[in-house]
Amino acid sequence: MRIAIYSRGIENNQMQDMELLLAEMEKHGVEPVFFQDFFNQFYSAVNIKGKYSTFNSSADMDLSIDCLISLGGDGTLLDTVTLVKDTGIPVLGINYGRLGFLANIGKEELHTAFEALVNRKYVLDKRALLHLDADVPLFGDTPYALNEFSIHKKDSSPMIKIHTYLNGEFLNTYWADGLIVATPTGSTGYSLSCNGPVVFPDSASFVITPVSPHNLNIRPIIVPDNTIVSFELEGRTDGFLCTLDSRRELVPKEIQIAVKKEQFGINLIRLNENNFLQTLRNKLSWGLDKRN
Repeated sequence: MRIAIYSRGIENNQMQDMELLLAEMEKHGVEPVFFQDFFNQFYSAVNIKGKYSTFNSSADMDLSIDCLISLGGDGTLLDTVTLVKDTGIPVLGINYGRLGFLANIGKEELHTAFEALVNRKYVLDKRALLHLDADVPLFGDTPYALNEFSIHKKDSSPMIKIHTYLNGEFLNTYWADGLIVATPTGSTGYSLSCNGPVVFPDSASFVITPVSPHNLNIRPIIVPDNTIVSFELEGRTDGFLCTLDSRRELVPKEIQIAVKKEQFGINLIRLNENNFLQTLRNKLSWGLDKRN
């Protein structure tokens, strides 16, 4: 079994965690394939036994890889979307970060996680992606996102006007700092922090959430994910920020942008005992009453 390992980087105090991870892989006869930049950070500090190899980009991710493990928080796992692309290689997030909605396997669960991987005793959650179309090239060959697309004003510039259309029909003009279109997966991310609703991962929808709207009667709206959401932008500056997950580009205000559901999705590995409701209760402390 070959498992790719990706991380943005680990702290010096996490080297012991890395050694435990490698020990579990060796114990289960797993061949690790390390992301090269990450490997360069720790190889001299950790004793690696057995066969291993490295990869540098999505071009190196072939079907000989059984799965990809993300070490970090949710931001690290979002990076893997641009690595696995449409290969269908499943992704497991091990939480070396903080909150961890997506990377919800704790470091203390390593043994259980590898038992599940080796014995194929896990659940694949297929998560929808959203796709960005624009009249200028944006985001190279990865114009898609797992969490959200957003349009945002630059720095301290005044609020912007975002004329929004659903399948070509006018929805609303948002006077705001920005606008988010989130997938169900992304409904617990940036959209949630802007008072957007939480929706189930399999709800086949998009959440449109304004960022600091000027009109207080404007609220988030949920639309079917077979909807094409398009925009026309107005503002006093010559450009705006356009983001896909944690990636961003500066775009001119004359740009034409639309988002829709991507033709392929991403497979997230879930251990049988973990589900979305448990994640909500654990991460958001739902039902927790400090008086008890």
